[in-house]
Amino acid sequence: MTAALAPAALDAADWRARRAAHEARVAGWLDPHLARRRTGGRHPVEDFLFTYYSHRPAQLRRWHPGAGVLLRDADPAEFGRDYRAGPAGVTLDTDGVRDRRADSIAWIRGLLAATAGRPAHLGCFGMHEWAMVYRQTQEEVRHNAWPLRLSPDDTAAVVRERGVRCSHFDAFRFFTAPARPLNLLQPTRETQHALEQPGCLHANMDLYKWAYKLSPLVASELVADCFALARQIRALDMRASPYDLAALGYPPVRVETPEGRAEYAAAQRGFAERAAVLRARLLAALDLAGAVHS
Repeated sequence: MTAALAPAALDAADWRARRAAHEARVAGWLDPHLARRRTGGRHPVEDFLFTYYSHRPAQLRRWHPGAGVLLRDADPAEFGRDYRAGPAGVTLDTDGVRDRRADSIAWIRGLLAATAGRPAHLGCFGMHEWAMVYRQTQEEVRHNAWPLRLSPDDTAAVVRERGVRCSHFDAFRFFTAPARPLNLLQPTRETQHALEQPGCLHANMDLYKWAYKLSPLVASELVADCFALARQIRALDMRASPYDLAALGYPPVRVETPEGRAEYAAAQRGFAERAAVLRARLLAALDLAGAVHS
Protein backbone atom coordinates (compact mmCIF):
# COMPACT_ATOMS: atom_id res chain seq x y z
CA MET A 1 0.00 0.00 0.00
CA THR A 2 1.29 3.47 -0.88
CA ALA A 3 1.97 5.65 2.14
CA ALA A 4 -0.15 8.79 2.35
CA LEU A 5 1.66 12.05 1.68
CA ALA A 6 1.05 15.32 3.47
CA PRO A 7 0.06 18.18 1.13
CA ALA A 8 2.77 20.62 0.07
CA ALA A 9 1.79 24.12 1.20
CA LEU A 10 1.73 27.34 -0.85
CA ASP A 11 1.42 30.74 0.74
CA ALA A 12 -1.17 33.09 -0.76
CA ALA A 13 1.45 35.15 -2.61
CA ASP A 14 2.91 32.02 -4.21
CA TRP A 15 -0.30 30.39 -5.41
CA ARG A 16 -1.72 33.69 -6.62
CA ALA A 17 1.47 34.31 -8.62
CA ARG A 18 1.21 30.84 -10.17
CA ARG A 19 -2.42 31.42 -11.03
CA ALA A 20 -1.70 34.80 -12.60
CA ALA A 21 1.19 33.39 -14.64
CA HIS A 22 -1.01 30.57 -15.94
CA GLU A 23 -3.83 32.94 -16.88
CA ALA A 24 -1.43 35.26 -18.70
CA ARG A 25 0.13 32.34 -20.58
CA VAL A 26 -3.12 30.88 -21.85
CA ALA A 27 -4.53 34.32 -22.71
CA GLY A 28 -2.07 34.41 -25.60
CA TRP A 29 -3.84 31.37 -27.07
CA LEU A 30 -7.38 32.07 -25.97
CA ASP A 31 -7.83 35.74 -26.82
CA PRO A 32 -7.23 35.46 -30.60
CA HIS A 33 -9.50 32.42 -30.78
CA LEU A 34 -12.29 34.15 -28.88
CA ALA A 35 -11.94 37.25 -31.06
CA ARG A 36 -12.33 35.13 -34.20
CA ARG A 37 -15.29 33.33 -32.70
CA ARG A 38 -17.07 36.61 -32.03
CA THR A 39 -16.73 37.62 -35.67
CA GLY A 40 -17.38 34.19 -37.19
CA GLY A 41 -13.78 33.76 -38.34
CA ARG A 42 -12.08 30.37 -38.44
CA HIS A 43 -8.43 29.36 -38.51
CA PRO A 44 -7.63 25.76 -39.55
CA VAL A 45 -4.56 25.58 -37.29
CA GLU A 46 -5.04 27.97 -34.38
CA ASP A 47 -8.69 27.09 -33.71
CA PHE A 48 -8.35 23.32 -34.02
CA LEU A 49 -7.58 22.56 -30.38
CA PHE A 50 -10.67 24.51 -29.31
CA THR A 51 -13.04 22.87 -31.78
CA TYR A 52 -11.78 19.29 -31.91
CA TYR A 53 -11.29 18.89 -28.16
CA SER A 54 -14.05 19.37 -25.58
CA HIS A 55 -12.13 21.55 -23.11
CA ARG A 56 -13.70 25.00 -23.17
CA PRO A 57 -11.63 28.20 -23.11
CA ALA A 58 -12.86 29.08 -19.62
CA GLN A 59 -11.75 25.66 -18.38
CA LEU A 60 -8.29 26.07 -19.85
CA ARG A 61 -7.99 29.50 -18.26
CA ARG A 62 -8.95 28.29 -14.78
CA TRP A 63 -5.97 27.41 -12.60
CA HIS A 64 -5.71 24.28 -10.46
CA PRO A 65 -2.69 23.46 -8.29
CA GLY A 66 -3.01 19.68 -8.70
CA ALA A 67 -3.28 16.96 -6.09
CA GLY A 68 -1.28 17.23 -2.92
CA VAL A 69 -1.13 21.02 -2.64
CA LEU A 70 -2.48 23.07 0.25
CA LEU A 71 -3.38 26.67 -0.51
CA ARG A 72 -3.10 28.99 2.46
CA ASP A 73 -5.55 31.89 2.80
CA ALA A 74 -7.73 30.59 -0.01
CA ASP A 75 -11.48 30.33 -0.47
CA PRO A 76 -12.63 26.94 -1.87
CA ALA A 77 -15.37 28.73 -3.82
CA GLU A 78 -12.64 30.22 -6.04
CA PHE A 79 -11.59 26.78 -7.23
CA GLY A 80 -14.75 24.72 -7.63
CA ARG A 81 -16.75 21.93 -6.10
CA ASP A 82 -13.82 19.58 -5.56
CA TYR A 83 -12.02 21.77 -3.03
CA ARG A 84 -12.38 21.66 0.73
CA ALA A 85 -11.38 24.14 3.44
CA GLY A 86 -9.49 22.93 6.48
CA PRO A 87 -7.74 24.53 9.45
CA ALA A 88 -4.51 25.08 7.48
CA GLY A 89 -6.01 26.06 4.11
CA VAL A 90 -7.75 24.72 1.02
CA THR A 91 -6.97 21.38 -0.62
CA LEU A 92 -8.36 19.34 -3.47
CA ASP A 93 -10.66 16.51 -2.39
CA THR A 94 -8.39 14.02 -4.12
CA ASP A 95 -10.20 10.95 -2.79
CA GLY A 96 -13.53 12.26 -4.05
CA VAL A 97 -12.22 13.03 -7.53
CA ARG A 98 -10.48 9.66 -7.80
CA ASP A 99 -13.57 7.80 -6.65
CA ARG A 100 -15.87 9.65 -9.04
CA ARG A 101 -13.60 9.14 -12.05
CA ALA A 102 -12.03 5.79 -11.21
CA ASP A 103 -12.83 4.07 -14.51
CA SER A 104 -11.70 7.00 -16.65
CA ILE A 105 -8.49 7.48 -14.68
CA ALA A 106 -7.62 3.79 -14.98
CA TRP A 107 -8.30 3.83 -18.74
CA ILE A 108 -6.14 6.91 -19.32
CA ARG A 109 -3.33 5.65 -17.12
CA GLY A 110 -3.31 2.33 -18.95
CA LEU A 111 -3.11 4.08 -22.31
CA LEU A 112 -0.31 6.41 -21.21
CA ALA A 113 1.73 3.56 -19.75
CA ALA A 114 1.22 1.29 -22.75
CA THR A 115 2.21 4.03 -25.18
CA ALA A 116 5.28 4.97 -23.15
CA GLY A 117 6.44 1.33 -23.21
CA ARG A 118 6.65 1.10 -27.00
CA PRO A 119 9.26 2.32 -29.49
CA ALA A 120 8.36 5.29 -31.67
CA HIS A 121 7.54 4.56 -35.31
CA LEU A 122 8.31 7.45 -37.64
CA GLY A 123 7.43 6.11 -41.09
CA CYS A 124 3.86 7.35 -41.56
CA PHE A 125 4.93 10.70 -43.13
CA GLY A 126 1.60 12.32 -42.27
CA MET A 127 -0.42 10.30 -44.74
CA HIS A 128 -3.37 10.29 -42.33
CA GLU A 129 -4.26 13.85 -43.41
CA TRP A 130 -4.06 12.81 -47.04
CA ALA A 131 -6.34 9.84 -46.37
CA MET A 132 -8.90 12.26 -44.93
CA VAL A 133 -9.29 13.91 -48.35
CA TYR A 134 -8.68 10.83 -50.52
CA ARG A 135 -10.96 10.85 -53.58
CA GLN A 136 -12.73 14.04 -52.46
CA THR A 137 -13.19 17.20 -54.49
CA GLN A 138 -12.14 20.63 -53.28
CA GLU A 139 -15.73 21.30 -52.26
CA GLU A 140 -15.98 18.08 -50.24
CA VAL A 141 -12.83 18.40 -48.11
CA ARG A 142 -13.18 19.55 -44.52
CA HIS A 143 -11.17 22.77 -44.82
CA ASN A 144 -12.62 23.70 -48.20
CA ALA A 145 -11.94 27.39 -47.70
CA TRP A 146 -8.28 26.54 -48.34
CA PRO A 147 -6.93 25.05 -51.59
CA LEU A 148 -5.28 21.69 -51.93
CA ARG A 149 -1.66 21.77 -53.09
CA LEU A 150 -2.26 19.01 -55.66
CA SER A 151 -5.22 17.99 -57.76
CA PRO A 152 -7.54 15.32 -56.29
CA ASP A 153 -6.07 12.75 -58.70
CA ASP A 154 -2.49 13.64 -57.78
CA THR A 155 -3.37 13.62 -54.08
CA ALA A 156 -4.85 10.14 -54.45
CA ALA A 157 -1.75 8.98 -56.32
CA VAL A 158 0.47 10.07 -53.42
CA VAL A 159 -1.67 8.09 -50.98
CA ARG A 160 -1.48 4.97 -53.11
CA GLU A 161 2.26 5.35 -53.71
CA ARG A 162 3.23 6.00 -50.08
CA GLY A 163 0.65 3.79 -48.40
CA VAL A 164 -1.01 4.60 -45.09
CA ARG A 165 0.30 3.30 -41.75
CA CYS A 166 -1.93 5.04 -39.24
CA SER A 167 -2.25 3.43 -35.79
CA HIS A 168 -4.43 6.13 -34.22
CA PHE A 169 -8.15 5.45 -34.11
CA ASP A 170 -9.25 9.08 -33.79
CA ALA A 171 -7.36 9.94 -36.97
CA PHE A 172 -8.44 6.79 -38.80
CA ARG A 173 -12.13 7.43 -38.15
CA PHE A 174 -11.91 10.58 -40.30
CA PHE A 175 -10.50 8.74 -43.32
CA THR A 176 -12.71 8.76 -46.38
CA ALA A 177 -14.44 5.46 -47.03
CA PRO A 178 -12.20 4.60 -50.05
CA ALA A 179 -9.06 5.33 -47.98
CA ARG A 180 -9.82 3.04 -45.05
CA PRO A 181 -9.00 -0.25 -46.80
CA LEU A 182 -5.63 1.25 -47.83
CA ASN A 183 -4.49 1.58 -44.21
CA LEU A 184 -2.07 -1.06 -42.95
CA LEU A 185 -4.09 -1.28 -39.72
CA GLN A 186 -7.79 -1.03 -38.95
CA PRO A 187 -7.68 0.60 -35.49
CA THR A 188 -10.71 0.67 -33.22
CA ARG A 189 -11.40 2.18 -29.83
CA GLU A 190 -11.09 -1.31 -28.37
CA THR A 191 -7.58 -1.76 -29.79
CA GLN A 192 -6.35 1.72 -28.85
CA HIS A 193 -4.28 0.51 -25.88
CA ALA A 194 -2.65 -2.14 -28.07
CA LEU A 195 -1.85 0.10 -31.05
CA GLU A 196 -1.06 3.60 -29.77
CA GLN A 197 2.63 4.42 -30.21
CA PRO A 198 4.75 7.39 -29.11
CA GLY A 199 5.85 8.55 -32.56
CA CYS A 200 2.28 9.30 -33.64
CA LEU A 201 1.55 13.00 -33.96
CA HIS A 202 -2.06 12.55 -32.96
CA ALA A 203 -1.22 10.39 -29.93
CA ASN A 204 1.14 13.11 -28.77
CA MET A 205 -1.37 15.85 -29.50
CA ASP A 206 -3.87 13.91 -27.41
CA LEU A 207 -1.70 14.33 -24.32
CA TYR A 208 -3.58 17.62 -24.00
CA LYS A 209 -6.87 15.70 -23.91
CA TRP A 210 -5.66 13.28 -21.26
CA ALA A 211 -4.22 16.12 -19.19
CA TYR A 212 -7.44 18.10 -19.07
CA LYS A 213 -9.52 14.97 -18.48
CA LEU A 214 -7.31 14.30 -15.44
CA SER A 215 -7.74 17.88 -14.17
CA PRO A 216 -7.91 18.93 -11.35
CA LEU A 217 -5.72 16.02 -10.24
CA VAL A 218 -2.92 17.41 -12.43
CA ALA A 219 -1.69 20.99 -12.22
CA SER A 220 -2.92 23.46 -14.82
CA GLU A 221 0.67 24.24 -15.79
CA LEU A 222 0.98 20.66 -17.04
CA VAL A 223 -2.28 20.95 -18.97
CA ALA A 224 -0.93 24.12 -20.57
CA ASP A 225 2.39 22.45 -21.41
CA CYS A 226 0.47 19.70 -23.20
CA PHE A 227 -1.62 22.32 -25.02
CA ALA A 228 1.55 24.13 -26.14
CA LEU A 229 2.97 20.91 -27.61
CA ALA A 230 -0.34 20.00 -29.27
CA ARG A 231 -0.50 23.45 -30.86
CA GLN A 232 2.94 23.01 -32.43
CA ILE A 233 2.12 19.48 -33.57
CA ARG A 234 -1.05 20.74 -35.24
CA ALA A 235 1.05 23.21 -37.22
CA LEU A 236 3.27 20.41 -38.55
CA ASP A 237 0.23 18.23 -39.18
CA MET A 238 -1.30 20.85 -41.45
CA ARG A 239 1.96 21.89 -43.09
CA ALA A 240 2.46 18.24 -44.13
CA SER A 241 -1.17 17.88 -45.20
CA PRO A 242 -2.48 18.28 -48.77
CA TYR A 243 -3.75 21.78 -47.92
CA ASP A 244 -1.92 24.91 -49.02
CA LEU A 245 -1.78 27.17 -45.96
CA ALA A 246 1.23 29.22 -47.05
CA ALA A 247 -0.92 32.36 -47.07
CA LEU A 248 -1.47 31.86 -43.33
CA GLY A 249 2.26 31.58 -42.68
CA TYR A 250 2.53 27.78 -42.78
CA PRO A 251 4.89 26.77 -45.60
CA PRO A 252 4.29 23.20 -46.76
CA VAL A 253 6.33 20.20 -45.72
CA ARG A 254 6.19 18.38 -49.04
CA VAL A 255 5.95 14.79 -47.83
CA GLU A 256 5.35 13.70 -51.41
CA THR A 257 9.11 14.27 -51.91
CA PRO A 258 12.12 12.57 -50.24
CA GLU A 259 13.26 15.91 -48.81
CA GLY A 260 9.84 16.60 -47.30
CA ARG A 261 9.65 13.14 -45.75
CA ALA A 262 13.06 13.61 -44.13
CA GLU A 263 11.95 16.99 -42.75
CA TYR A 264 8.73 15.48 -41.42
CA ALA A 265 10.44 12.51 -39.73
CA ALA A 266 12.97 14.80 -38.02
CA ALA A 267 10.22 17.02 -36.64
CA GLN A 268 8.19 13.96 -35.66
CA ARG A 269 11.15 12.58 -33.72
CA GLY A 270 11.57 15.85 -31.85
CA PHE A 271 7.89 15.92 -30.91
CA ALA A 272 8.08 12.30 -29.74
CA GLU A 273 10.94 13.16 -27.41
CA ARG A 274 9.09 16.13 -25.95
CA ALA A 275 5.89 14.13 -25.63
CA ALA A 276 7.71 11.39 -23.74
CA VAL A 277 8.61 13.90 -21.04
CA LEU A 278 5.01 15.11 -20.76
CA ARG A 279 3.66 11.55 -20.73
CA ALA A 280 6.03 10.72 -17.85
CA ARG A 281 4.90 13.85 -15.99
CA LEU A 282 1.25 12.83 -16.36
CA LEU A 283 1.98 9.36 -15.05
CA ALA A 284 3.94 10.85 -12.14
CA ALA A 285 1.04 13.19 -11.35
CA LEU A 286 -1.31 10.21 -11.26
CA ASP A 287 1.06 8.36 -8.94
CA LEU A 288 1.16 11.40 -6.67
CA ALA A 289 -2.63 11.67 -6.69
CA GLY A 290 -2.80 8.02 -5.65
CA ALA A 291 -0.48 8.69 -2.73
CA VAL A 292 -2.36 11.77 -1.48
CA HIS A 293 -5.39 11.31 0.74
CA SER A 294 -7.80 14.11 1.54
